Amino acid sequence: MRGSLKAYNKVNISSQAAEASPHKVVQLLLGGSIDKLLQAKLAMEQNEVAKKGELIGRSMEIIVHLQAALDFEQGDEIARNLSDMYDYMVRRLVAANQTNDADALLEVVDLLRTLKSGWDAIPAEHHQLKKPA
Repeated sequence: MRGSLKAYNKVNISSQAAEASPHKVVQLLLGGSIDKLLQAKLAMEQNEVAKKGELIGRSMEIIVHLQAALDFEQGDEIARNLSDMYDYMVRRLVAANQTNDADALLEVVDLLRTLKSGWDAIPAEHHQLKKPA
């Protein structure tokens, strides 16, 4: 039954992403990264080393994809600051994985939650990306 639920959730998230605006995709990615890190913390507490590493790795992949999607021409200083923050998060996650540092995981979770709350607060009329003239 549990495998069926996981498969359903995966299909549900994939279908949401396929139909989503770029804004919604970022929201899903941020939420997914947070979820993976909370699961990694639990795996760390239960001494499930391989699962912890896999979950941290998946969260890092999400963060790297978010960083790669930054538009430095239009985003200027904001994009640079986000890129620096993403770099910091990845470094903290590498350290957390190597040393089983739950506090480092939670630090990145807090950063992602702050970022997501700001993203969630963007009014709907600004969700569509504007094309340059």
